[in-house]
Amino acid sequence: MKNDSNIPVIAIDGPSASGKGTIAQLVAQKLGFHYLDSGALYRLVALKAMQSHVDIDDIATLVDIARNLNVTFGNDDIALDGYIVTNDIRTEKCGILASQLATYPQIRTALTDRQRDFRQLPGLVTDGRDMGSVIFPDAILKIFLTASAEIRAQRRYKQLIEKGMDANICDLLQDIQQRDERDRNRSTAPLMQGTDARLLDTTSLTIAQAQEKVLCWYNEICAKIPV
Repeated sequence: MKNDSNIPVIAIDGPSASGKGTIAQLVAQKLGFHYLDSGALYRLVALKAMQSHVDIDDIATLVDIARNLNVTFGNDDIALDGYIVTNDIRTEKCGILASQLATYPQIRTALTDRQRDFRQLPGLVTDGRDMGSVIFPDAILKIFLTASAEIRAQRRYKQLIEKGMDANICDLLQDIQQRDERDRNRSTAPLMQGTDARLLDTTSLTIAQAQEKVLCWYNEICAKIPV
């Protein structure tokens, strides 16, 4: 890893649909930091694999896709091979495949350096499953953000309906529970709260309250750093 330890990173990890992406984006905007949605990279690999009709067991081809993703992150949109795919990667089908691909150590390794390249001045806020534990172990603030599975299913349902997509809340709850199980039990970088990560349960919090809590923690840490 290149020597960029002086560039602050706020790493927000947590299970699917916990709201970590929304909170991370808002915190990044407030601080004027860069933002990385690490899950989008796995979804992009999944989308490219579906477009190319690559079998999920064809590890070599999947790794090649991960290493050579032609992706551009804009303010609100994500482009793959020059085409906007922001909504395409948010479908449940793509999310399920991305969750499966994320259990492959070879794919996680292929995407590690690409994620670390997002660490640029003045700082980075990133969300995912292993941002604090694996990708940015020296992050200035590590947060494990979660909520009950039922609340997360409700939030995902509302999000999909607002985008005009079909959704069934019972199916969403089952999918979230299955993803949690896969993420917790994968052999490489399993989803878990690190001993140095602060727990933020958003089950009963608004987005504004969760954002304020993260900013408060960050400001407390910065205040203790010698000038």
